Amino acid sequence: MDSDRKSTVSSFYGGRKGSMDALNQDYPSPTGDYGHQQPNRMRDDASSFFNPRGSMDPFAGRTSNVGGYNRNSFFPAAREEPLKGGRDEEEEGAWDVYADFNNAGPKYSSAFGMQDTGYQSLGNGTPKVEETPGGPVEMVTVPALGPEWKKSEMHDMTKAAKREKRAERRKQLWRDWTRGNRGGKWFTKRVIVFTCFGLIAIIAVVIGICLPRVPSFALSNSTPLANATGDWATEVPTEFSRVPANFSFPAFADLQVDTTSNYLPLHFKHLHAQVYDLGTGFLIGSGDMKNLRLPAKSYPDIQLPLNFSYVATNDSDTTWTTWYNACQNPSRVTGGDRPGVRFRLDLTMKILGLPGSYGASTQVTNGNCPIELPSNSA
Repeated sequence: MDSDRKSTVSSFYGGRKGSMDALNQDYPSPTGDYGHQQPNRMRDDASSFFNPRGSMDPFAGRTSNVGGYNRNSFFPAAREEPLKGGRDEEEEGAWDVYADFNNAGPKYSSAFGMQDTGYQSLGNGTPKVEETPGGPVEMVTVPALGPEWKKSEMHDMTKAAKREKRAERRKQLWRDWTRGNRGGKWFTKRVIVFTCFGLIAIIAVVIGICLPRVPSFALSNSTPLANATGDWATEVPTEFSRVPANFSFPAFADLQVDTTSNYLPLHFKHLHAQVYDLGTGFLIGSGDMKNLRLPAKSYPDIQLPLNFSYVATNDSDTTWTTWYNACQNPSRVTGGDRPGVRFRLDLTMKILGLPGSYGASTQVTNGNCPIELPSNSA
């Protein structure tokens, strides 16, 4: 009976146990200090339920070496200690903790034709032997762990690596799109080409309609210069003098503007004119206009105000003489026909919608003088 109840493994506490199982024994009757039996009374189990060191026996007057829990009410009769190799198994042979993992335990000792019941080495490391109260235990050497992050992984976490990955993804997307692997039905290369061509054509048409063109100018052949009236006539005095030799007078340049090449009305931000004598090349007049608006697809006439002014060294100057003879009183000329004047009109303009400045030029070979000097002028 004792040998049948003997455990195949040692106690958790390393002590050797006898064949008697304490759980199957009856609780001993308490005895007094004087060796006589105490009256049989009901024991309080709750007083020792959480007392692992035992409880004070109120009848015996000493601490009883019993378990710290109520084994009689809550657990069946069985062993209460965890299983661990001990001295009672050493008599029948050492207990190997690795036996079941190496197919050398009681279940697998004869399975698959295996008869070797010895210790199977784990790994290539040299086992270490550590002395314990239960006997020598072999410890397998675990290889040292490597670095937590690889060098490539450390590089992948940098900003430069992330930029490289984004650039690579963009290249891959472009490569896939050019090969026709992306874009679906409406975002292919063919659709993009035709769409861009259509947009360019539309932009060209819009520019062709809305972009202003530089007009052309022409002076009237019969009366290129007109007599000044209104405020302009009073602002510039009319004068011809021999000493000192000079002349000044106001006038209008009678211009015809060709705007047939424009689809929208033409807006001049600034129009500046300069008059040069064709015979001598001297500057004899100038004029300005601002914020001039002209209709499109037409030939509008404008009068550009001019201020003729010239100073000579003496009255024998060619330019002074030419313009004095052309502007003198007709009564002083035989037949009443005054000689004409020859000049060139240069225009500089700034047009809204066009960058920079643009110029135009026209000339007159036989024009009239817009004023008449008094008959008694010398």
